[in-house]
Amino acid sequence: MTDPFVLPQDETAAAAIAAIGEELDLFDDWMQRYQYIIELGRTMPPFPAEWMDDAHRVPGCQSQVWLEMTARDGVLFFAGASDAAIVSGLVALLLRVYSGRSADEILATDSGFLRELGLVQALSTNRGNGVEAMARAIRHAAAQVAA
Repeated sequence: MTDPFVLPQDETAAAAIAAIGEELDLFDDWMQRYQYIIELGRTMPPFPAEWMDDAHRVPGCQSQVWLEMTARDGVLFFAGASDAAIVSGLVALLLRVYSGRSADEILATDSGFLRELGLVQALSTNRGNGVEAMARAIRHAAAQVAA
């Protein structure tokens, strides 16, 4: 089985946020940005079907979203999936920021970057609430490990 957990491509969460901002700025409008986000979702590692259950489901999302976490040598890695293309891309964005980081770095990286990048405002209210619910779930998992 392919490792379903997202490996970091940026050195820090802050670097990932900056890179995502630069990538989104390459596009002239939100329709192009949405297409880019959808493409990001298609690059995610395969999510095991046996994890697509209520135990892994993120509450507060309009679409179905599933997350799993593992800790390796003090670093937290996340796997995720959704049944909606745009939401899969949003999962990919969040995991680019949070996966492969220490619990302390995750907790120090406030989800406010979603608003700063204009993502929450550009989405429907339900999708905006859903992406914030995903970020809360990730940060909650990190808080459980840090406790």
